[in-house]
Amino acid sequence: MSRPLPRGRHGLTREFVEQDQRERLLAAIAGALLERGYDETTVSLIGSRARVSKSDFYRHFDSKEECFIAAYEEGVERVRARVVAAWDEQTEWADRVCAGLAAGLGCLGREPEWANLLLVEGLRAGPEVYGRFQLAVDSFVPYLRDGAPRPRRGKAAPEEFDEAVLGGVASLVGRQVLAGRADGLERIFPEVAEFALTPYLGPAEARRIISAR
Repeated sequence: MSRPLPRGRHGLTREFVEQDQRERLLAAIAGALLERGYDETTVSLIGSRARVSKSDFYRHFDSKEECFIAAYEEGVERVRARVVAAWDEQTEWADRVCAGLAAGLGCLGREPEWANLLLVEGLRAGPEVYGRFQLAVDSFVPYLRDGAPRPRRGKAAPEEFDEAVLGGVASLVGRQVLAGRADGLERIFPEVAEFALTPYLGPAEARRIISAR
């Protein structure tokens, strides 16, 4: 967790102070959720962890749920940035998928509090947040579809097919996080990559590509 700003006169701009408070609140709710879960995480607890007063909390967010949604969006963008950067370094579709998955697993594994927020608490915090989870998963569909092999009949699979694959990936990873094994996510890369590649390439080719990495 970042250090609180110094008290009294410090010469920092109001914009800097508010941005720093917001970042600490988002980190605080992620940490509190990992320790306590959504129901037991309160505004007071978030503020205490962030070293931000309750009145300052409410200057940033109207409620715990609003803070959660902001943290959720922050977490999605953290993962997306790393996945897309790794994806863009490759040229072949299968290599891109593998690189993106490896980057995502590494990112989540290094930050278990954010992995928990995205893949566990995001499914518990009510319908609006669950909707954000679905949007987050669906936002990766264009990457998966870009250059994906076509079935033998030559027609691209419907988007629902790709959504199901990505939903399955999220479920596989989420079960590990729920079991308290977020720090070992990189070790399940072969399983996750095989799950993602097999519907497009078949099991033998998927295993060949993964074993060659």
